[in-house]
Amino acid sequence: MSSILFEIKDSIAYITLNRPDKFNSFNREMALLLQNRLDECASLQEVRCVYITGNGKAFCAGQDISELVGEHKMELAQILSEHYNPIVTRIRNLPKPVIAAVNGVAAGAGANIALCCDIVVAAESASFIQAFSKIGLIPDSGGTFTLPRLIGWQKASALMMTGDKVSANEADRLGMIYKVFADVVFEEESKKIAQTIAQMPTKGLAYTKHVLNASFSNTWQEQLQLEDQYQQKAASTEDYQEGINAFLEKRKAAFTGK
Repeated sequence: MSSILFEIKDSIAYITLNRPDKFNSFNREMALLLQNRLDECASLQEVRCVYITGNGKAFCAGQDISELVGEHKMELAQILSEHYNPIVTRIRNLPKPVIAAVNGVAAGAGANIALCCDIVVAAESASFIQAFSKIGLIPDSGGTFTLPRLIGWQKASALMMTGDKVSANEADRLGMIYKVFADVVFEEESKKIAQTIAQMPTKGLAYTKHVLNASFSNTWQEQLQLEDQYQQKAASTEDYQEGINAFLEKRKAAFTGK
């Protein structure tokens, strides 16, 4: 069975990490296949939202340690340059919203891949662990960039150094994630968010994502100029005109993603 399950339904691309016996930890096959699926999502016009989750008890336990030892072991430099860095870069550059539906533990690279998504929701039983310090490594997969911006320098530093487990409810309280749902309704409620997002103005959301990405390095004036530029691009879309017409006609807008 494939290590990545993939299905497109109602404009949503459902990507499921599928190594449940290994807590969905990444090996090379899964990492490269995920990259291919993300590329496919970027190129297919029918896809208007991407939903990433895990099969079984875990979202993703990070790196499969068995690839780091033995005669055919991979070097960490290769794993970062060919696996994780391309994955998180694809997620941030994908011109469509990406939702991480964290169904169980998200540890190491698994946590940081989730946290780089546009919207992160979690089941109440899920948890997040910056597990790198437990084996003498530093956080990767963009974690040192994203986590301090989500929860602040002190909290991020402490979690990275201690490797403490953060419950879903605590992650919500810290501002690390968007929402927590009880386990019994998690799948239904998380998919409702994807369904809502998939019916929204896709180009406008892509422009929002682009401008948010730029805000990490832009000055105030540069950001204002970029907002001006992309607001004009958004105003030229069919969905903008539909939104205006629906407002004036007092009806629900029917966006097409164009």
